[in-house]
Amino acid sequence: MTLINLLNYTDRNVVFALFEPIKRELVLSDQQLGWLGSAYVIVLSLAALPLGVLGDLKSRRAVIAFGVGLWSAFTALGATVSRFWQLLMCRSLVGVGEAGYGPAAQALLAEFFQGKRRAFALGIYSVGMAFGGVLGIWLGGVLAGRYGWRAAFVALGVPGFLFALLASRLREPRRRPPPTIRATVESWYARGRVGAREGLRLGTPLIWLTLAGAALSGVLDLIEGLPRGLDTALFAACVSIGIVWTVLRLVPVAVRGTTEASEVAATAFGDFLQAAGTVLRTPTLIWMFVGGALVTFAVNGLIAWAPSFLERTHGLPVAAVGREFGVWGLAGGALGGLFGGRTGDWLLTRWSGGRVVVSGAGFVLGGPVCAALLLIDELRLFVPLLFGTFFLYSWYNGPLSAVILDVVPAAVRASVLGAYVLFSHLAGDAIAPPLIGYLSDRFGLRPAMLLLPTAGAVGGLLILIALTTVGRDMARVRV
Repeated sequence: MTLINLLNYTDRNVVFALFEPIKRELVLSDQQLGWLGSAYVIVLSLAALPLGVLGDLKSRRAVIAFGVGLWSAFTALGATVSRFWQLLMCRSLVGVGEAGYGPAAQALLAEFFQGKRRAFALGIYSVGMAFGGVLGIWLGGVLAGRYGWRAAFVALGVPGFLFALLASRLREPRRRPPPTIRATVESWYARGRVGAREGLRLGTPLIWLTLAGAALSGVLDLIEGLPRGLDTALFAACVSIGIVWTVLRLVPVAVRGTTEASEVAATAFGDFLQAAGTVLRTPTLIWMFVGGALVTFAVNGLIAWAPSFLERTHGLPVAAVGREFGVWGLAGGALGGLFGGRTGDWLLTRWSGGRVVVSGAGFVLGGPVCAALLLIDELRLFVPLLFGTFFLYSWYNGPLSAVILDVVPAAVRASVLGAYVLFSHLAGDAIAPPLIGYLSDRFGLRPAMLLLPTAGAVGGLLILIALTTVGRDMARVRV
């Protein structure tokens, strides 16, 4: 699961390493580059909740395997584009695959690792995020420098197909063991024709809305005097609506297709709706959701614009950044994720707020460090500040998810994590890349990026407010 998470963030972040060559070849503004960074986040957010429901109702293993295969295919297809809206569509569909993976993966890990081991297990899992986030930018820059940005998409997308096959072999507690690899491949082949026909039927809204969006955006592109980016916004809106519509159509199919009787499946879905209403009234989740949105705004905005910042401000190409500083980013992120998970678990044995304080403290302490990283002109100070920023900003990965899992019933964990992904991404890192790009077009990239550590510090403080509620919410779930 950690390796798949590494691939997840590698494919997610590779586009940030390619911002500058894509900008030159496709003639884009910084704001348009920002939308490329946000496209998959917006779709991921909208699709995460219904796909989380699928994981709870049917098979988390199947949702994970589907997600890995889908995002890998559209990462690789990014190499074939010739226009901005085509790349925007590919990045949007990367988000659908990643939406299915994240909630189901963490809910599956929560079943294997109970109690005081959970945050550390999720911390190990988050090491894949830290390594993948840096490696996506590092390898993307190296591959783009040597072979071009299109080759980078192919090289980082294709390995996912192997991981999709391996994901189909994951074991799920209290569910049937997976079939053999041979049986899996044979069943895929046998069901391929029927599945393709059914998939075409279910995907009709996405197909027609994508075609309509492409046609309308092409017409708008020919009309003079319209606001810049209107054609892109229209196309993105059509694709997003089509994706959400299609995913929502999959939910009743999953309910009907469970191995249990249809009445039992319908009851499970009704139980989910009832549990979701209870979860939305959980005070701890309010602070974790709002604070989590601000910290994801800070983290993903920094990741999105760091390669362009270093190239424009310090004259360093992405490949050089990877060689000189990549190991420090990897070390800081990996150690921070492990430290945060282990410390959160240790504190939980002494205090119900242990995981909450670790989740928020990293961003409160990391805000000044990140601001200094953006303001310095001397590269000799860059390494310690880079290490410190990645280390402190990685504390939250395991503990924050563990807190959410600690205060909700086991039956709806994937669904609740899907709701968290929906809120935190739509209200957080979906906004960050285009907003920073917009501000950069007007004030410069460095002043625009200083908004990020401020948002992270405020988010950390909001998370810490959950210290006043987490004990009661954990006790209610245990009862």
